[in-house]
Amino acid sequence: MDAVTSLLAGFETALTPLNLLWALIGVTLGTLVGVLPGIGPALTVALLLPVTAQLPPVSAFIMFAGIYYGGMFGGSTTSILLNTPGESSSIITALEGNKMARKGRAAAALATAAIGSFVAGTIGTILLTFAAPAIANVAVMIPPSAKFALIMLAFVTISATFGASPLRGLISLFFGLTIGLVGTDLQSGQARFTLGRPELLDGIEFVTVVIGLFAVGETLFVASRLRKDKASVIKLDGNASMTREDWRRSWKPWLRGTALGFPFGAIPAGGAEIPTFLSYTLERRLSKHPEEFGKGAIEGVAGPEAANNASAAGVLVPLLTLGLPTSATAAILLAAFQQYGLQPGPLLFVTNGDLVWGLIASLYIGNVMLLALNLPLAPVWARLLLIPRPFLYAGILVFSTVGVYSLNNSVFDLILLAIFGVIGYGMRRFDFPVTPAIIGVILGPVAESQFRTALQQSNGNPAIFLQSPLTVFILLTVLAALIVPAVLKARAARRV
Repeated sequence: MDAVTSLLAGFETALTPLNLLWALIGVTLGTLVGVLPGIGPALTVALLLPVTAQLPPVSAFIMFAGIYYGGMFGGSTTSILLNTPGESSSIITALEGNKMARKGRAAAALATAAIGSFVAGTIGTILLTFAAPAIANVAVMIPPSAKFALIMLAFVTISATFGASPLRGLISLFFGLTIGLVGTDLQSGQARFTLGRPELLDGIEFVTVVIGLFAVGETLFVASRLRKDKASVIKLDGNASMTREDWRRSWKPWLRGTALGFPFGAIPAGGAEIPTFLSYTLERRLSKHPEEFGKGAIEGVAGPEAANNASAAGVLVPLLTLGLPTSATAAILLAAFQQYGLQPGPLLFVTNGDLVWGLIASLYIGNVMLLALNLPLAPVWARLLLIPRPFLYAGILVFSTVGVYSLNNSVFDLILLAIFGVIGYGMRRFDFPVTPAIIGVILGPVAESQFRTALQQSNGNPAIFLQSPLTVFILLTVLAALIVPAVLKARAARRV
């Protein structure tokens, strides 16, 4: 009942006229950037970090939550009408949804994606409402050694999940960890990796790193491929709608996708890619029309879209209760918390309960807003796909430059932005995932702090990491996550 009482208090915060306006702005922006190929909610939140620094924290996070959920809704439009998944979790939607659109069933594909997103998002938010406080109560008792082990687990699983190669993921992670160490060591006062530059003594602004790797890197990558990537947009006639038969074939996949998506989002396993593929496989096996799969089966859109949005709610569980981001957008949301001097974790529910519960309540409101925006206005969102991409990415580049310069009015920050932009382009060009680097930058200093705290509590005795059964279990899991895939790959290579 405490969760219900807190949620009602959160609705009092979220339903104020000003916060409703920020929620509407967030879901509209989120849908917009979800529709436009190659942008996504992570990049948008990163671009807005400098702009929102003066906003009240509750209003800023209500808007960010709207962008986060809205991006999930809008991404299906690009996948279905353009056959261009904005994120890896939308690949399955593109596979079946675009086939439906080519058969003249674009309206049904968009409708089942939007309604499935609403159903999964709402159920996922209900689960978040009751799961987050329970986990936060347990997380308060976790010792620093176990927190350090949990961060190590997040590092390994995210590096292995994002990208085609675990080695590339780990290289990206270590690059991020190195960037996170730049600056003055708060304990010893020694400068680290500053190259003799006084501008680096306070470290590198996280916003500069994120905007460089995401926005500038993506812009350069798209510019290098404009002549190669030419796709036709399928025209949408009328609003997104479903027949009675479509409803009958969609409601069970929505529920099954939700059941798969939320748990995978809530564990440090790398977001929504796995549950969307599992959902597609499950629906193909259970379908009464398996011959339609690969040719435009509505179940192949309904289930994975529900799994995708349920995992988005699940991702907020470790972020709010443990301070562990398991996706790119969650990592940038963690940076936004740090921008306001807040550290997500179990104490956040005690020290900033109005912010947490206002954020959770806004997810319910945002889901309703998104359904109202996406069903009747589907043709409007579809027309946005006709915007020339050079104009779009030129605007992003200008916005990125102005945003970074506004942080400190420093030309040195612009030089760093350009450097990280070139690095971001190189990472995309050679298939190195960007997300592990971002998470390394954010969680690296946190891991160092927990490691030092654990050693201080034991007077410098490293055996502290072997004294807690929970810490030992997590560290063994980390070791298994590193060794087992390599062993399995070696065995497979021998068989060949």
